[in-house]
Amino acid sequence: MELTSQDLDYLDRNLESASHGSLIYPEIVFVVVGDLYVGKTSLINRFCKDNFDRDYKATIGVDFEIERFEISGIPYNLQIWDTAGQEKFKCIASAYYRGAEVIITVFDLADIQTLDHTKQWLEDALRENEPDSSFIFLVGTKKDLSDAVCERTELDAIRFANEMQAEYWSVSAKTGENVKEFFSRVAALAFEQSMIKELEKTDGHMVQIGTGNLISKLSFAFCVYFPCLQSEELEKFFKC
Repeated sequence: MELTSQDLDYLDRNLESASHGSLIYPEIVFVVVGDLYVGKTSLINRFCKDNFDRDYKATIGVDFEIERFEISGIPYNLQIWDTAGQEKFKCIASAYYRGAEVIITVFDLADIQTLDHTKQWLEDALRENEPDSSFIFLVGTKKDLSDAVCERTELDAIRFANEMQAEYWSVSAKTGENVKEFFSRVAALAFEQSMIKELEKTDGHMVQIGTGNLISKLSFAFCVYFPCLQSEELEKFFKC
């Protein structure tokens, strides 16, 4: 059957409750890994606090930030775990790798050795998570120090990112270049995936849209209320 007035009322109630904050918005977990002094904390501080501290102090163990983010007016929290780069803290930090929806592996564009070490950092983080359960990003910092060494390092980084099926970004915490754009990209992908996982779990009433497939009413509500979700992803589960 096609949508009835009762169906539309159902959708209206879902959308109204969402707009008044009665829905539980997701908390998305990021973990940031990489060598000591590559700029992990500076990157996070630039995004969360929009500042750059020249008097940097190394992270001891693990630190974290919670940042409220919005896509299409929908709020949710980014929980960003900032792990120490020292070998002696690896056992502590590894406990926070578990359940990470996003793994951000950071290296210094001006130091090729830090790129060489990213493979081990990434493998350690992936080992604590289910296969294909996390988005992977490789991030080169200190983009403002552009020179021939950085350019060569970046070429190697792009090749490595392709091998690891990671998305590559270069940023500067000092100037802020690409920082907001990077985190916006990460947040959008993670948010989309979070919504898709929730829709997979959704049971409930089924309706037919015109002559199309049966879909859950709540799924249809998500189509309307979360236009940021990409149609090609949603088509795996239902048609809007």
